[in-house]
Amino acid sequence: MRFWIDRRIITHFDFILIILIIPIIALSFNLILEINPVLSKKQITYIIVGIISFFIFFLFPIRKYKWLIPFLYWINIGLLFSVDIFGVSKLGAKRWIELPLIHFTIQPSEIFKPAFILMLAYLIHENPPPKNGYGLKDFLKISFFIILPFLLIAKEPDLGTALILLIIGYGVLFIVGVNWKILVSIAVILTLFIPISYKYLLHDYQKKRIENFLNNEPSYHVKQSIIAIGSGGLTGKTKEDATQTQLKFLPIASSDFIFAYFVERYGFFGSLFLLFLYALLIIHILSLNYKLQGDFFSQVVTSSIGLLLFAYMSINISMTIGLLPVVGVPLPLFSYGGSSFVNFMIMFGILEHLLAFRFNFLYNSTHK
Repeated sequence: MRFWIDRRIITHFDFILIILIIPIIALSFNLILEINPVLSKKQITYIIVGIISFFIFFLFPIRKYKWLIPFLYWINIGLLFSVDIFGVSKLGAKRWIELPLIHFTIQPSEIFKPAFILMLAYLIHENPPPKNGYGLKDFLKISFFIILPFLLIAKEPDLGTALILLIIGYGVLFIVGVNWKILVSIAVILTLFIPISYKYLLHDYQKKRIENFLNNEPSYHVKQSIIAIGSGGLTGKTKEDATQTQLKFLPIASSDFIFAYFVERYGFFGSLFLLFLYALLIIHILSLNYKLQGDFFSQVVTSSIGLLLFAYMSINISMTIGLLPVVGVPLPLFSYGGSSFVNFMIMFGILEHLLAFRFNFLYNSTHK
């Protein structure tokens, strides 16, 4: 019983992380309530499930059972494979699997993210990088575990999620350390691969989005989003005067384009405040790496979550203001929906566990 009440757990619990998350969730719920009270009731359920998931993963001894991580990874890969066989299509994309008997659908690409991050942490923890960074052999080995889910998810098609996994995977490798010759080779390969992937791998609707973006012809969604953002001015409008959203001109206002409604309501200064909250959260998470020196498992998890937040936030906001094509990426902890929110709460629970319990489990790279 002493293990659970050890004062070091409270001492090393990261309360700053929680303090930064709460206002983002509160602002989100208020907006969803204004847009659609019915959806806000569902969002309460998602928040409750997210909080429960946070505590479950906070208390679960991850390092003690780290041998389960490869099994968890391959189970999720199996689910991604099964989408092509048993998948259910929605809005022209085959991304969901319907569970038998209960007729409940799950999106394997969403629940895969925590398993992906833990697998990266497991691989790097078991084989830490040498002083001059990973060589070609180790780099290719880890790349296999990054590229496999990328191809499976891109095929659904869900290019947005696939690219985010790619950013996380290679972003983490860059932070941990890769030989500079490999980095130069990657740059050359990407330069050659991009035109090939555009011609042979992208679907017609994805090419259309890119062409519209490059030709300065934003889609209806983006046009309405830009109008909503512009109409917010410096200080925003009241709920009743936010006509772009209240009169249903702004599509998907509670999820993909919720940032546009936020700016319509709270204006330029409000958007700066929200971006400031995200910047503080991301910088704080990434800064935790300094106190985790030598603990590659925790460092990879920390870096992955920070990069994931940054990628989601940057892509979503850039999408709503017309700087990137629309790819259906939600604003983390802010857009309506359960999958993304619960996933982030699970990852925050894992991160808090690694911080609070790291001395109890001797969390460092010399103990496996």
